[in-house]
Amino acid sequence: MCLAIPAKVLSVNGPSALVSIEDVEYQASLLMLDDVHVGDYVMLHAGFAIQKVDAEEAEETLRLLNEIERNSPKD
Repeated sequence: MCLAIPAKVLSVNGPSALVSIEDVEYQASLLMLDDVHVGDYVMLHAGFAIQKVDAEEAEETLRLLNEIERNSPKD
């Protein structure tokens, strides 16, 4: 199973971007997307931004992922 996580674009430097997921920063390749700007949300998978998403969708997805984590059995 593959999972892409919404990430907010903090800066763009040519074919890569600095993105943030819940205040953790990552480098992301933008080679699969056009027209990505600071403030956009992208779906991040294996270091690649694979799709742009709107802020509302990104925030709802992150909320749901956090809810799943909170309700998961702990070892």
